This record gives sequence, C-alpha cells and structure tokens, in this order.
Amino acid sequence: MVVPAMSVLQHDLGTTQAAASWAVLSATLLASAVCTPLAGRLADRYCTRRVLLACLGLYLAGNLAAVVAPNVGVLIACRAVQGVSLALLPLSFAIVRRTLPPARVPFGLALTAGLVGGTAGAGLLVGGVIVDQGSWRWLFVIGALLVLAALIATVAFVPPLPGSPSGRLDLPGTVTLAGGLVALLLGITEGPAWGWLSPAVLGLFAGGLVLLAVFVLIERRAPHPVIDIGLLVHRPLLIAHLGAFALGANQFVFYALLPKIAQLPGDIGFGTTVTGAALMLLPGTFLIVPASWAVPRIERRAGHRAPLWIGLILAACGGVLLATFHDSLWQVMACYLVCGAGYGFAMAALPTLVNAGSTPEQSGSANGVNTVARTVGGATGSQIGAAILAGTVLSGTTSPSSTGFTAAFLAAAAFTGLGALVLPLLARPKP
Repeated sequence: MVVPAMSVLQHDLGTTQAAASWAVLSATLLASAVCTPLAGRLADRYCTRRVLLACLGLYLAGNLAAVVAPNVGVLIACRAVQGVSLALLPLSFAIVRRTLPPARVPFGLALTAGLVGGTAGAGLLVGGVIVDQGSWRWLFVIGALLVLAALIATVAFVPPLPGSPSGRLDLPGTVTLAGGLVALLLGITEGPAWGWLSPAVLGLFAGGLVLLAVFVLIERRAPHPVIDIGLLVHRPLLIAHLGAFALGANQFVFYALLPKIAQLPGDIGFGTTVTGAALMLLPGTFLIVPASWAVPRIERRAGHRAPLWIGLILAACGGVLLATFHDSLWQVMACYLVCGAGYGFAMAALPTLVNAGSTPEQSGSANGVNTVARTVGGATGSQIGAAILAGTVLSGTTSPSSTGFTAAFLAAAAFTGLGALVLPLLARPKP
C-alpha cells in the first residue's frame, strides 16, 4: 500500500526523493535482510508460533508509530521496524508444512505463496485510492488493523510448534551475516545516486563480500550455526534460491516502473492517477492466485522444478512483450497478465522446492534464506531499472524516454530468462 505514496511523502514531509525512497522501500528491505534469517533460525530452535507472534507484534508497533511520524527520519525508522514483516512468509510456510496433513501441504504452500503476490494488487489499489483521496497516514492505520487481525487469528488458531533448542544462538554468525547483507543492499540501493564506481559503493560491495566470506567460515565451524551452509549450497536449495533471486529482480522492476509509466504525461506515459496506475496492474496481480493453484497438479505430472521453470519463462516472455508493446494502456495490461501467470507459478513452486530439499526442523531457516534471496533480487532489479531510466532522461526535462523503459523491461526479462537457462543445467545429475 505504501508504494504509491512516494511522491506524496516527499511533498508532505518536505524531503528529497532519495529519502522518500528510503521510507517506502529501502529501509524495509535492509531490515528484512537482517531479520528474516534470524527469525527463521529462532523458529526452528524454539517455537514457530511464538516467533510469529513476536514478529507480528513488532510489525504492529512499526505501523502505529508510522501513523504519527513527524518527519521522514522517524518514518524511515518505523519502516525499518516494519522490515520484520518479510519474515512472516517463511514462518507461514513452516507452519503450513507442520500443521496440514501431508497430502494438503502442496496446496497450502501454493495458496500462501499465491496470496503474497495476488494481494499486492489489492494493496496497490487501496494505497492509490487513499493517496488520491486522503492522508498517507491512513495507509498505516489500515496496515495496523490488518496486523492486529493476524495477531488475533494466530493466537486463536495456530498451535504451539516447539522447535529443537540446542546450544547457544550463533551471535558471531548473526552479526557477520547482517553486516554483509546490509552492506551489499546499501551499495545496490545507493548505486544509482552515488555512482556504481564511486569509492563508497565499491567499498560497500567489497566490505559486504568480505563479511559474507567470514560468515561462511564461522558457520562451517559453529556447532549451532544461524544458517547451515548446506541450506545455501545443497543443489535443490541452490536452484530454489537462484530462482527466487531472478524472480525478485524481474518483479521489482515492474513494481517500480509500471506505475511510473502510467502516471507520466501522455507523450511518454498514460497520465493516470495513482489509483489508475494500480488498476492497470490489478488484473495481472490477481492472476497470480489462480495460477498458483495449478502448481500442485503440474508438480505431480512434471516434477517439483517444472512450475518454477515455467514461471521464469513466462516472466521473461512478459518482459519482452512489455518492452515491445507499451504504447497504450491496454497493451501494458495484456502483457502484464503474462508476467502475473509466471509469478503465480514461480512463487508457489519455491516453498515446495525448499521444503523438498530440507527437513521439517530446517524449514524456517531454509525458507528464510529463500526469502532473503528474493529480497536481494528485488533490490537489485529495482535499482538497475531506476539506473537505466536515470540514464535516458530527455534533455531539458526530468522524464525518462520511452527507450529507457524498453531497456529496463528487457533487463527484467533477462533476469528471469537467464534463470530459466541456468536452472536446468544445475538440475542435471552429476556424472
């Protein structure tokens, strides 16, 4: 819901576009990169229900504080607290796996994953209506009510799911993982503004890679690691994580750029309101849910990897179609339907692949890593798309050219296209 509010936040809080971008997306992504693996590990060790309630409580507090945020700095801090929300997804997958009868688990995972993408369209629409008709603060009021409903439902219906506590929490691993992910995401986020080859960005990338290398060394020796390295390199899980990265990169290019082209003046875009931009995306996002329902049937006939491969192919085809046909509103809506179908297949396939490659005791951690992979992919895709547009601004204006959108959409297609090419190679049995 907050995505359509970026320009309104910039105006109402008297801040810059960069700060508004941090309040809408960057702070949440950075915090989620830290919170998600830790929440997954805590759920595996202790009680999944208790960790879920703690995350919902923090998310509720972040929403309530954002309602009264007096300036953009406080709002960015509130959005960082709300970054814990992305940890809800792997926790939900773990609960589905451990509470449903085995025969119902594939559909439960597909439905949960499909709702994540499908309800994004409803969120964009509600956010657009609120931004067009009232104050952006109502976005967080509605968000708080939704989280409160989830809290009540969790208390009422989710049973205690004890983990397997053993040893101390791996603090050195947690700190190095958090530092490495934050450095890489900060470099990706600020690359377009600071310059991809600037000393600050290169330093962040180098520091992030060093910290992640140290993290791997620590985890290999830790008796109770925060993330089992096997959850990263085990081939079935590696396929799922690379697929999640490619999918996130493709999705976030379109989440960021399609509303922009919808609201630009008619000579470049379609001159719609924020609500109109959300309506343009609505059919494609709603298609995600029914597409996800077909995944269990495809998996039974063609294997666990087939829906992910089909989803990446469809997302790539949708990107090529959007790059070719984006001169009118109906063309964008029709082409984005192809993307929506691909997202439904791929998002529903990912938790099934993760669960097939991990034990129930590792479910929270494994799904947490997969969520982080999609988050990092999303940050990468959105910033590369923004950088491409920034390099094609029309002379004497602040508007990007149509060529810039074409190049950005092709870049989105390239992410999932390369993923679709690489994954079958990884899936081949070793000679």
